[in-house]
Amino acid sequence: MNYKKFCAAVLSVFIAASSFSMTQNSVSVSAEVKANPVISRNCPAYSNTGNTQGVNDEHYFSFWNAPTGSYIAYDLSGTPESQRKEVIAVWYNATSAYDYTILEYQSSMNCPSGYTIEVNAAPGGEYPETGWETAVTVKGNTCHSRQHTINMEGYNWIRMNITEADGKTDGQVSMQMDIHNVSEGISDSWIFYGDSITACGMHNCYGTGFATYVNRIDENYFPVQENGGVGGITSTHGVQKIDEWLSYFPGKYVSIAYGTNDSWGNQTGAEKYYENTKYMIEKIIESGKTPVLPTIPFSLEEGVSKYLDQYNAMVRKLYEEYPEIIKGPDFEQLFKENPELLSSDGVHPNDTGYDTMRQTWASLMYETVYKSGSSSEPDAGLKGDVNGDGAVNTKDFVDMVKYLTGQSSTELTENADLNDDNRFNSVDLILLKNKLI
Repeated sequence: MNYKKFCAAVLSVFIAASSFSMTQNSVSVSAEVKANPVISRNCPAYSNTGNTQGVNDEHYFSFWNAPTGSYIAYDLSGTPESQRKEVIAVWYNATSAYDYTILEYQSSMNCPSGYTIEVNAAPGGEYPETGWETAVTVKGNTCHSRQHTINMEGYNWIRMNITEADGKTDGQVSMQMDIHNVSEGISDSWIFYGDSITACGMHNCYGTGFATYVNRIDENYFPVQENGGVGGITSTHGVQKIDEWLSYFPGKYVSIAYGTNDSWGNQTGAEKYYENTKYMIEKIIESGKTPVLPTIPFSLEEGVSKYLDQYNAMVRKLYEEYPEIIKGPDFEQLFKENPELLSSDGVHPNDTGYDTMRQTWASLMYETVYKSGSSSEPDAGLKGDVNGDGAVNTKDFVDMVKYLTGQSSTELTENADLNDDNRFNSVDLILLKNKLI
């Protein structure tokens, strides 16, 4: 068995296995990204329906369900004023498409389409019936999640008042709402635009989400994270909507992950895909945000794989032309070497594959974004030196494989934890493999 086949075979054995806890202490780092943590988790919540279950707990698969005409209000008086002078209010709904108006067959599922966000200066402890001031008014919304920046200096309360759902005044709404502290600036807010692979993989309500994985690596962070994926669309649709979508997004990091449908049967053409993606990258930069670009995932479907090299060559061309781009995960390599992470259609990942995508996103972004410029980070040249011999090479990879598969009980060094989440697991192996290539 050659080296690459050996890597893939071993990786498939434990990709879904439980992590091995480290015995060493983690190394704390000071990142350039200022944390924008959630400050509303399990805070006192009130509603005129009498039901607040599922609205602000840690489980993104649970939702607050209520008829239009309902409100959900948070008492944030227990949070220090310095940590809520400026906030992002973000709500999430489980509709599959980020913008459900792009393709005719898509629709919303109890999604807020009209609402206000209001603040109140009343003391905490008892819900105030009067004194509410409108900060944001939205009508005709067609997205399954939105972020809004709110000035809360001098205010203790915030509420979202639903006037329409699915475009109806007599509908039902289903949502979660988080409040994040952005008093020192919006630094840790992300949106992931893309096709069905993004739509199915980057939800935070199905499986463990990107934000939670980042938080597991470093508890100081819990990103604001929206899934901007829409099934069935190409980069051409992205070009048509990018200006509108960016106008809704106050955050910093914008991932562009189209290409699978573009390359499927070569329906867009690699040059057109390049022009479309370039256009979106430039729009992101012009808006003062940071573009993030992963490679297009490998597929077992011949209609995709036949043309994939041409399209990913355009991704790499963009990397060279725009130094502002943060390189996202190399999903071409990941799924090519680990096809068992794909579902039966050979295009979309299976549940383990999607979870691996989210873990890889979190681990790679933590390394390349959150830890960027840190002076207290361990020597990067030693990251991956799992056996402590002063070098990073294929022997480290083999030693890590043996440890993770139970073939060796020899303890690994701290440098085996490549993403600093205090665990040795398959994500560290993927990062080590990428380091060696």
